[in-house]
Amino acid sequence: QVHVVESGGGSVQAGGSLRLSCEASGDTSSIKCAGWFRQAPGKEREAVARLNIGGGWTLYDDSVKGRFTASRDKVTNTLYLHMNNLKPEDTAMYYCASARDSCRNSDFGYWGQGTQVTVSS
Repeated sequence: QVHVVESGGGSVQAGGSLRLSCEASGDTSSIKCAGWFRQAPGKEREAVARLNIGGGWTLYDDSVKGRFTASRDKVTNTLYLHMNNLKPEDTAMYYCASARDSCRNSDFGYWGQGTQVTVSS
């Protein structure tokens, strides 16, 4: 079992920056992939960044490439999402998730409670 808790959301003006954090606990050695997802009101949840822990690569959604960076601290099992040049369309609830098998969206089985990011124009 893996438990994840997000923090770091808030309100910011367009062009600003935020850093989200996600602390993982439990059987963290079983995690193969860690990711950030978001869901805006009336929209489906989408993957923002998925980090393959063993392979060391990260997949980003096209809408955030060049602006968002996902990183992981192996010692503290903390996942980060550095968000720069934020846009109003980035407004959403952001979720951290972990997967045991792969980085496919369907494999993410451990989810946090979410943290709200609001970007004003």
